[in-house]
Amino acid sequence: RCRPDAAPVAEARAIVAAACRHIEQAETVPTTEELAAACGWSVAHFHRTFRAETGLTPHDYAAAHRDGRLRAALAGGATVTAALYEAGFGSSSRFYAHADRALGMQPSAYRKGGAGESLHFAVGQCALGAILVASSGRGVCAILMGDAPDALLRDLQDRFPKATLIGGDAEYEQRVAQVVAFVEAPGTGLDLPLDIRGTAFQRRVWTALRAIPPGQVSTFRDVARAIGAPQ
Repeated sequence: RCRPDAAPVAEARAIVAAACRHIEQAETVPTTEELAAACGWSVAHFHRTFRAETGLTPHDYAAAHRDGRLRAALAGGATVTAALYEAGFGSSSRFYAHADRALGMQPSAYRKGGAGESLHFAVGQCALGAILVASSGRGVCAILMGDAPDALLRDLQDRFPKATLIGGDAEYEQRVAQVVAFVEAPGTGLDLPLDIRGTAFQRRVWTALRAIPPGQVSTFRDVARAIGAPQ
């Protein structure tokens, strides 16, 4: 058990990494109170430390992992009903209220490879490597990360073979570049496992892009205000 409110940095990061693994493996998303109790910290200290290391709240990290499972299940051919329960949504009403935020399109369209959708995409670089962001008219539908931009584009094509992919949109590329540059925090979570860092970074970019209306060129202050981050 850890020492409340006095853990060294390395121990704090180990606790946060363990909490992320707990979230990923749990059938039911643990509450912040349960996660804090598991390491003997106060809820406030655990919440503050988790956010400092990942840039997310525990609830946001859990939502990111759940949404990733949903996208994987639909892309793998699961029915919408099977996918929503496999991802951990407790009811269809909760799922459909959240679907646009998680998928950027109707679940049936996502399952069918983006049938009928036009997707704008932009490719860039971040501290974790190459990044590709794609959006439909409803919102963000993919944030892919890896070593090679060409491989990310092939991945996007494989995920949405029936969608029309639109690159070279200067306004969209600028918007994505601004958000990625803002979301990158050089000192955040550098000693966390790479997959945890990737999940957290993707979620922060996803949240920021959803918060900024299309066509609106934003300053860093605008982005910070939109996602409730310190300016």
